[in-house]
Amino acid sequence: MTLPTSTPNHHRPPSTEAAWRPALWGLLFVLAGNMLIDALEVSVAIVALPAVGDDLGLPVAERHWVVTGFAVGFGALMLFGTRVVALLGRRRVYLAALFVFAAASLAAAFADSLVPLVATRLVKGFCAALTAPTGLAIIAATFPEGRARSRAVSVYTLFGAGGFSAGLLLSGPLTEESWRWTFAFPAPVALALFLCGLRLIPHDTPAEDQPRGYDAAGAVTLSGGTLFLVYAITSVPTAGWHHARTLAAFAAAAALLVLFVRIELTVAHPLTRLELLAHRPLLRSALGAAALNGSYLGLLLLSTVRLQQTEGWSPLRTALAFLPAAAPLALTALHSGRVVARFGPARLIALGAVFPPLGYLWCLRWGTPVSYTTDVLPTMLLVGAGFALSFTALHIQATSAVPADRLAAVGGLYQSAVQMGAVLTLALVAAVQPAGHRPAVLLVTAVGVLGLLVALTGVLPPTTDTPFRRRHDRRHLPRHPEGMG
Repeated sequence: MTLPTSTPNHHRPPSTEAAWRPALWGLLFVLAGNMLIDALEVSVAIVALPAVGDDLGLPVAERHWVVTGFAVGFGALMLFGTRVVALLGRRRVYLAALFVFAAASLAAAFADSLVPLVATRLVKGFCAALTAPTGLAIIAATFPEGRARSRAVSVYTLFGAGGFSAGLLLSGPLTEESWRWTFAFPAPVALALFLCGLRLIPHDTPAEDQPRGYDAAGAVTLSGGTLFLVYAITSVPTAGWHHARTLAAFAAAAALLVLFVRIELTVAHPLTRLELLAHRPLLRSALGAAALNGSYLGLLLLSTVRLQQTEGWSPLRTALAFLPAAAPLALTALHSGRVVARFGPARLIALGAVFPPLGYLWCLRWGTPVSYTTDVLPTMLLVGAGFALSFTALHIQATSAVPADRLAAVGGLYQSAVQMGAVLTLALVAAVQPAGHRPAVLLVTAVGVLGLLVALTGVLPPTTDTPFRRRHDRRHLPRHPEGMG
């Protein structure tokens, strides 16, 4: 998610003197609060997975859907969400997404089987895809450029970076009471934000130069193809590679994803221009962030099962054990932009990519019983170091040297890659997990090593210039990322 480089002509920001009147503080509270509940959706679900699975009688290989469903809705529909906001306006879409998010949270708490629970997670992911590209745009259109806007963005970024940690802190006690509370508690929060937003979110008019088509076909084929691919991967352990169900799911996934590419190449107003992937910094960042986020969530998936179901740890103890991996990003979020500006994104990405694979390999030596001090803590600290060093740098590298008219498209494509990395890695880990802890750890490590290899290409001398560099010699200021998960 990126901060727009200019304010639309149809909505001028207020004067600097009025920048921090109570109404603007309230608006920032609404936007940052929504960023927080979006960011904690994954962490609360991870800790609650064993309790959800036990209560609903779900096999281990199917429990990942509770987390994967949200990531599919978020990642596969991010680009579509950006288009919807552009055509219908920020205020209208943002408020609708908040209200639906609250309703879906309440519905999730009453789900009695996997299908309705995953359906609510898909809906909540789509709501996040609608609000994610909108929060910073509202800040840019409301707060005057300069110190006031920078302070607002800093607060917003801090809430996003701290959301994952907040989810861990909340998930433990809530899950011990009932896993249903972990899915229900965002409902009153989102409803309160909705009611405040009705008064505080400014009215806006969609710009006349926006594409007039939604490209719903592109959204449906991408999300459908992703769902079939995940279903096919997780069907292999139970049905086998040659089962008709597995083969049909793989065939459906391939057909839908090929159709998506064809649609994007031929439709008048595609969700994304596939030629953007020729921009090497964007491609490196997208692959690196997908590997970082995917391997991290894969680690948490296998760890929550090992610690709670094999070792008998409580949800609260498990949540606190995961906190050292999430906290470093939250603690360094406000300073990460300056660090990247000083040392350069490519170097920090390469350095940061070293630590997560080391943490994953440390999992191979986890004993029985597992020791927090010598087993879990070193793993989480190494992963946390990787995030603190490279996550912001990945986002800045993706959006640097990008012309203003393509910045939104590049940011959406990058954020989609972050979520899709989680979708595919979680599916693969769930498929391997029945074979034991070691194979799952090796798979997560392989994903982390892939991210490291991609990062190393960024510090090698370039052989050719990138398309954006040839046509645009100015660089854009760093943008703040959303936070992980």
